[in-house]
Amino acid sequence: MVQQKIVMRVQMNCEKHRTNALKIAAVAKGVSKVSIEAEKEQMEVIGDGVDSTRLTSLRKKLGFAAILSVEPVKANAEEKKPTDPPKISSYIHYPRPHYHVVHDDYDHQNNCAIM
Repeated sequence: MVQQKIVMRVQMNCEKHRTNALKIAAVAKGVSKVSIEAEKEQMEVIGDGVDSTRLTSLRKKLGFAAILSVEPVKANAEEKKPTDPPKISSYIHYPRPHYHVVHDDYDHQNNCAIM
């Protein structure tokens, strides 16, 4: 089945209502993720084969509950591609070769006067 994203508006007056709404939605069959945006009084439920009409049972226990949208979850948003670690290039530094210079103190002049 296709995963669905259901956005609902739920009346949440206090922290107790928020926790009760989370508990009720999390128990529903097929729910994999539940999140609440307290400022907007919205609850987002993501799951596989979730019955959206059963989620409106929140209104029986908490008060006002309305479904704002039901849409399939995009696969690209859920599955993040693993990023490769940055490739580090390494350089091997070879030292300069040492040249051995030999200084000969012996003078090579021909001292033979016969020639």
